[in-house]
Amino acid sequence: MIIEQIYTGCLAQGAYYIESNGEVAIVDPLREVQDYIDKANENNAKIKYIFETHFHADFVSGHVTLAEKTGAKIVYGPTAKTNFEAITAQDNQVFKVGDITIKVLHTPGHTMESACYLLKDKEGKNHALFSGDTLFLGDVGRPDLAQKGDITEKDLAGFLYESLQTKIMPLEDDVIVYPAHGAGSACGKNLSKETIGTIGEQKKTNYALRADMTKEEFIEEVTDGLLPPPAYFPLNVKLNKEGYKDVDDIIKNSAKPLSVKDFELIANETNALILDVRHQDEFVKGFIPQSIFIGINGGFAPWVGALIKDILQPILLIAPVGKEEDTITRLSRVGFDNVLGYLDGSFDSWKKANKEIDSIDSISAATLQQKLDNKEPVFDVRKPGEYDSEHIKVAENTPLDFLNDYIEKFPKSDNFYIHCAGGYRSVIAASILKARGFHNVVDIAGGFAAIKNTDIERTDAVCPSTLK
Repeated sequence: MIIEQIYTGCLAQGAYYIESNGEVAIVDPLREVQDYIDKANENNAKIKYIFETHFHADFVSGHVTLAEKTGAKIVYGPTAKTNFEAITAQDNQVFKVGDITIKVLHTPGHTMESACYLLKDKEGKNHALFSGDTLFLGDVGRPDLAQKGDITEKDLAGFLYESLQTKIMPLEDDVIVYPAHGAGSACGKNLSKETIGTIGEQKKTNYALRADMTKEEFIEEVTDGLLPPPAYFPLNVKLNKEGYKDVDDIIKNSAKPLSVKDFELIANETNALILDVRHQDEFVKGFIPQSIFIGINGGFAPWVGALIKDILQPILLIAPVGKEEDTITRLSRVGFDNVLGYLDGSFDSWKKANKEIDSIDSISAATLQQKLDNKEPVFDVRKPGEYDSEHIKVAENTPLDFLNDYIEKFPKSDNFYIHCAGGYRSVIAASILKARGFHNVVDIAGGFAAIKNTDIERTDAVCPSTLK
C-alpha cells in the first residue's frame, strides 16, 4: 500500500495518492492532474476512484478532468448533486481499491455533503482517515460556507459537532489523520502548520474534540471570530459542481507573449487588470501604473481570489521570465481562467520602451521610528488576530482582506505608512492604494518582523489562543 500526500503550499492544500495492488484512488486532486496520471503509469497502476470530500470553495478540484482522462469514477458523499456523472455514495458505503477498502463516513457540518474517507488495510484494520474540511489538525472546518434556506451557521455547527462525536471520536487513537488543509487556509480559523497527525493527538490537543465539550459550547466556540469568507469561494463551488475547462486548454489560450505595443493596446481596449507577480522588492522600485502586485512567491492564489474576487476578470500578466505558465496554472487553481496574455520580456521590456513607470516609496523600520515622533499615521494590514497579538501602539488595523472597507480612513494628501508581517501583504495593499490614487502611501520594508528590532512602542505580546 502506498499513501502519498501531495501538498501545495500556496493553497495550504493536501491531495492524496493511494495505491494498492495496481489500483489507485485520488483524494481531492488539484486542477492540474497530469502528475497523478504519470505516477500511476510509472507504477503500472490504474486510477479507479476520485474521492471528493466536499464541494471545495477555495480551489478548483481536478476531479472532472481526471475522470475524463482516466475513466475513473468520481465519488461524493451523500446529498451531493453535480452536473456531471458521479457516484453519490451512501453513508458507510465501502469501495475496494486493490487489497484495501475505503469507507465513506458522512460528516455534514462544513458542508452538507461533506464526507471523510476511512481507509482500512488488507487485514481490515482502520489505518487512515482522509478528513477533508471536517477535521483539521488543531481545528475543524468553518460552518458558515454552506448556509442555505433556513440552515444557519449555528445549525451547521451543530451538525459538525454530531459528525465529530459520532464518526470521528470513536476511531482508534493510532488512526492517521490526513486533512485537506493546513495553516494558511481560509477554510478554518487556526489550523496547525503540521499536515499529518493522528486521532489520538487530536483528541488531546484539538479544542473541538474535547471529551467534556457540550454541543452548545462547541457551537459557540466554532462560530466565534469567523471572518467573512473570500468573495471567490461561491464561484469555485459552482465550478466544482458544474464542471470547467481542462487546465491544459486554459494554458494554451492564455500563455500568449505580447509585445509592449500589443500589451498596452489590449490593456486600453479591454479594461483588463494588470497583475504583477514579481517579488515585492522588485515591484516597489518600478511597475506599470495602475498595476496590482500579488507576488507568486507568497500566498498567491488565495490572495488573488480574495482581492480580485471576480473569476471572469480579464487579466494581463507581468511575470518573471520563465514563470508565465506557472502563474497561469496557479490562477486556474482558483478559477481565474481569463488571462489575455503576458508581457514578453517582463517589466524590462516596458522600461526599455521608455514607457511611464510608477514606484512605491519604501522606508526601513528604523526610519519609521523617526516619523512616529511627528505623529504620522500608521496602518497595520495584518489579520485582526495578528494585530491583537502585538502591534505598534499608534497603528490602526486595516486588514488587507477587507481593504476596501477602510479606504475612507487613509489620508488623501499627507504621508501615511503601512506594514504587514514581513513586507508581502503591505506591498499588495500599497499597489491597490496607488491604483486608487493614494500616491502618499509609504511601505515599511520588512514589516513587523523588522519593527520588532527597533524601539518603536508596541503593545505587550499576547498568545492568540488566549484572545476572545
